[in-house]
Amino acid sequence: MAGRILQINYKFNVSRAEYEQAVSPLAGDFAAVTGLRWKIWLMNEAESEAGGIMLFDDDSSLQAFLTGPLAAGVTSHPALSDMSVKQFDMMEDETAITRGPV
Repeated sequence: MAGRILQINYKFNVSRAEYEQAVSPLAGDFAAVTGLRWKIWLMNEAESEAGGIMLFDDDSSLQAFLTGPLAAGVTSHPALSDMSVKQFDMMEDETAITRGPV
């Protein structure tokens, strides 16, 4: 069951509490994204960096997310900067051996 990984990282310029208050309501929106199997939310408070790693069913669902309103809202948010967006194929056999959530 092949999938595509999307990794997004960015800096935030508000407190962790303010950041969490802003993104917590979006969890349901992400859960409703067509083709998104899961998202792991990332936080490095010491470096004011956050982001996520997402597994999509296929490239078309990943691309649809990237061109949709939810991704646009994240990438254009004024409290976020230094955005890094990377796409990866998954090495399924090795991931299964190391108990990756696939």
